Amino acid sequence: MSEGQHYQLKRTVVFVGMMGSGKTAIGRALALRLGVPFVDSDTAIEEAAAATIPEIFAHDGESFFRKREAEVLERLLSGPPGVVSTGGGAFLAAGNRDMIVEHGVGVWLDASLETLWERVRHKDTRPLLRTADPKATLTQIFHDRSPIYALAGLHISIDAEASIPETTQSVIDRLATRPDILETT
Repeated sequence: MSEGQHYQLKRTVVFVGMMGSGKTAIGRALALRLGVPFVDSDTAIEEAAAATIPEIFAHDGESFFRKREAEVLERLLSGPPGVVSTGGGAFLAAGNRDMIVEHGVGVWLDASLETLWERVRHKDTRPLLRTADPKATLTQIFHDRSPIYALAGLHISIDAEASIPETTQSVIDRLATRPDILETT
């Protein structure tokens, strides 16, 4: 597909996958290319709660956070088609997966464990990695969650060497194979 083509997004694209897989970066770039709104669900939760994700986890717990996450996802999926990036745990809830299937399409950005570790190891904004051995924690989360992410409607293997525009083009090419999701005009 060439850069000059026009697209009509028919269903909201919901990026799922591990922390560090590129959901927000690719989501922003895809929304810009398609001329549709982009929302990071974690940012929307933070804005609604007037608190950061780590603060919400610390003060109210993960269960409270997951309820807010489902509410935000439902709101985002009820609007016009756009692009949503979710937190790494959003797709784990069966109710969220059902909403995504019914109102949008889940796109799993599948990055290798090595790529993920390189991207998140120096960040302190990941509450689930605040452990004595963050790499072991990431490894466990990766192995636990990958089979669930594999349930997403579309699967994009992330090339650690690919640029954001190259990965975004790969996503567009994959979406364009589904005219019920993305129509080329």
